[in-house]
Amino acid sequence: MLKSSLLAITAALMLTGGAAYAQDKTEIVFVGKNTGNPYFDSLTQGFVDACQVIACNFEFVAPATAEATSQIPFIEAQIQRGVDVIAISPNSPDALNQVFDSAREKGIIILTVNGDITGNEEHRDATILPTDFTKVGADQVEMVGSLIGYQGEIAILSATTEAPDQNFWIEGMNETLANDSKYANMSLVATVYGDDQPEKSTTEMEALLANYPDLKGVIAPTTVGIAAAAQVVQSRGIADQVKVTGLGLPSEMRDFVKDGTVEAFQLWSPYNEGWLAAHFAVDLKNGNATTDVGSTFEVPNLGTITINEGHSINTQSALTTFNASNIDEFNF
Repeated sequence: MLKSSLLAITAALMLTGGAAYAQDKTEIVFVGKNTGNPYFDSLTQGFVDACQVIACNFEFVAPATAEATSQIPFIEAQIQRGVDVIAISPNSPDALNQVFDSAREKGIIILTVNGDITGNEEHRDATILPTDFTKVGADQVEMVGSLIGYQGEIAILSATTEAPDQNFWIEGMNETLANDSKYANMSLVATVYGDDQPEKSTTEMEALLANYPDLKGVIAPTTVGIAAAAQVVQSRGIADQVKVTGLGLPSEMRDFVKDGTVEAFQLWSPYNEGWLAAHFAVDLKNGNATTDVGSTFEVPNLGTITINEGHSINTQSALTTFNASNIDEFNF
């Protein structure tokens, strides 16, 4: 992980004069989807560690629930404080437009992180995504298909009904199922929402099993949902009948993989998202980077990063697949 190289990075910056040290510290606040969501622990740590070696102060805030408008008071509070950068994993693709505009009018940089405001991109400055989100839906369909032999009923257990990133991936899943003959014998029977809450996700998973007795696979493109789904399958001892996959944290899924409840799942490095976002925020604030498409900037341990169409930035080129052969290599 990146943390093992922090001392070397610090030394390199000091030896080269570290332009960042000559600047006033950039005030960065990251607004998460909701509290109690372990996914954001690793992402936040990336911010924290980056701000230990570059000129930024960092704070994490989040609402108790991931409702569409729950983040608005937190953004308004940061506008009043006059922070330099608001980074946010948005709970809605459009409910935050007005408050984003208010922040930018005050000179505050708005960066969406780990999810975007699809269709409303003009209301933020840039987005930092873990990978190319246009491929996630197809990758998830392929993953569950490979586990169930490309035939049978599948379901999706998502986050909230308005979660922009999950909805974008689900759209890709539906398009893949409808248009790729490889999946002609697979049928999506339901899409349900656990609101990124363990209890509700568990209830929704149990309902899927009750309502669809022939269910063969479940895609949960949310770290809370996949852990809840795996727990239900584990407790019932039906891992040979219902395959659970999706997007999860290795630290939360390790036991499920080792006991055979989950054969494989996917994700990326949340830590790298926070690490990259902090570096980009400071460079952008200090005029050492731009949001121009095609422009580049350097991030220690990640190399040269390019601004893509839509002012988007990816931390890695493709999803990482975790299974019994490699899960012990990851500690986030």
